[in-house]
Amino acid sequence: MSAPVQVGNTLEFAADQARRRAASFLASLQQRDGHWCAELTADTTLESDYILFQLWLYPPQDGKWNPPTRQPIEKAVAAILDRQLPDGGFNIYVGGPAEVSASVKAYFALKLAGLAVDDTRMARLRHRILELGGIQAANSYVKVNLSLFDLYPRQFCPSIPPEIVLLPFQFLYQMSSWTRAIAVSLSIVHAANPRRPVPAGFHLDEIWSPGVSPAFHTDAGWLTWHNTFLTVDRLLKWWERSGSQSIRRKAIEKAAQWMIQRLENSDGLGAIYPPMMYSVMALDVLGYAPDDPLRVETLRQFNNLMVDDGERFFFQPCFSPVWDTAIGAYALALNDPKSPAVRRSADWLLAKEVRRKGDWSIKRPRTEPSGWAFEYSNECYPDIDDTAMVMLALSEAAGSNPIAQKACHVRAAQWLLDMQSSDGGWAAFDADNNWRFLNQVPFADHNAMLDPTCADITGRVLEALAGHGVKRDHLAVCRGVQWLVKNQEQDGSWYGRWGVAYLYGTCFALRGLAASGESDREAHILRGGEWLRSIQNADGGWGESCASYDNGTFTAGPSTPSQTAWALMGLIAGGDAGSLSVQHGIEYLLETQRADGSWDEELATGTGFPKVFYLNYHLYKDYFPLLALSSFVKARANSNG
Repeated sequence: MSAPVQVGNTLEFAADQARRRAASFLASLQQRDGHWCAELTADTTLESDYILFQLWLYPPQDGKWNPPTRQPIEKAVAAILDRQLPDGGFNIYVGGPAEVSASVKAYFALKLAGLAVDDTRMARLRHRILELGGIQAANSYVKVNLSLFDLYPRQFCPSIPPEIVLLPFQFLYQMSSWTRAIAVSLSIVHAANPRRPVPAGFHLDEIWSPGVSPAFHTDAGWLTWHNTFLTVDRLLKWWERSGSQSIRRKAIEKAAQWMIQRLENSDGLGAIYPPMMYSVMALDVLGYAPDDPLRVETLRQFNNLMVDDGERFFFQPCFSPVWDTAIGAYALALNDPKSPAVRRSADWLLAKEVRRKGDWSIKRPRTEPSGWAFEYSNECYPDIDDTAMVMLALSEAAGSNPIAQKACHVRAAQWLLDMQSSDGGWAAFDADNNWRFLNQVPFADHNAMLDPTCADITGRVLEALAGHGVKRDHLAVCRGVQWLVKNQEQDGSWYGRWGVAYLYGTCFALRGLAASGESDREAHILRGGEWLRSIQNADGGWGESCASYDNGTFTAGPSTPSQTAWALMGLIAGGDAGSLSVQHGIEYLLETQRADGSWDEELATGTGFPKVFYLNYHLYKDYFPLLALSSFVKARANSNG
């Protein structure tokens, strides 16, 4: 570790003042009932899919397309074009290069909405798509969506059979929870082979790359999982043509039942954009009328994701109230645990505890239900990460009913312990979701087929358990610590699955290890801190590009408030509160803080699916710097005391 330097009272005083301003700003954003819910934004694919969805909902009449949602479609077009890159394409994170799937989706949406193919913006986009490999290079979900309108050959799309709900070995639950919700709803649509109409003369022939086969590529070696699944896909296509119709009907019926059950007590299927859209489509092919209450409610929930305030138009992938409230409450509680804002947030969180069994219970049937979901209501899918963050908040924030809160703590801590995977780490939604060969199925190119254990969640769970009195010698803690030590990268960092990327993973691994009682003289702690100091930017902050996921290693980016905060939080957890690196990082936060106590951040630092989908959590820029400043002030006070 670098030799510590004396950080003068001036910097400590300035940091204390900055955290007070940040806390005041954060408190001003709290809703009356005690929760926070910031906007959650992504790329143009959501607006593009919205336009495609309108074609599904309102088919052309006599070859002409005149949907009643023309005004929001025009707003979606403007929102898409506003983010077109100079080279004509569309990226999946701010500052990133054009990406073929996002670009193909945008081209389809813009052309469908009426933008002329000879428009200069369309010409540049078309040219860039062809440079990227044409429509054939898009991912499977793009192709499946287009195949619903006969715009991509069905035979070159992966099969998504409803029979997956009938397979043994709990096959459906070996997929990640989000893939499960997408696959079941989409399988119902896929089985109907709807071939919905498009406007007269509409096609995408001009973005097909000449001479490139649309067929699935095969591995060079014949005995691979990928080639095996391609053979299975061919068998499935034969089954669709010639298989037992009674089995197919049984599968559709069970898939529909599975989906409809999960629409209950939820803000939509999975409460996230793709399955919410597909569930409406599934209800349509199942014969639900447009005015059926279930179908009306399902569509309403999807449309709730739209933000249209007269100046801006975009779709959120979901809502993040529990996540935002947990981190916000924790950040405020570390500053003033007795404040009314903290009490209100604790009461709101306690009321959101999930008390019914969901998909997680398939592998943990004897565990008493507890935990928290990410969204307002998503009772089948409480997740481990949100639960750990809520438990951290509740370790510092007291609600109005201490007896009920204590009982909740006991349930939730046990739920976290029971959700530990067999390798010692923790994943997001399920335990032991690790059939890695499933990553080779043809529709797994969304890079989210599985829900693996990861450093960021494992570290947060360890921190939460420590905050509720689970000791270092507890077997689950020992195994969690061992998992983190074993999964440290060679350069000293940890891979972060749910935040960008190695900065995020390293921060929460170090915090989890510190909370679990690991000495800051251990080699893995020292290496983690040295790595953080080695990648600091010249301006004193830290930044990392989403390209880290593509490159498989840390890729530097411009400094951001959230990533600077993560680096500082990691260093301080590792025992370094006085190095020049920490001093310069604190100075960066002080210099970039706005007068109202907030920070600015344009870049995406949240991860949906690595390499595929990234997120900008609009409160990350505020509550993580507040946590970093609080950690610094506390650590310096302890060292001076």
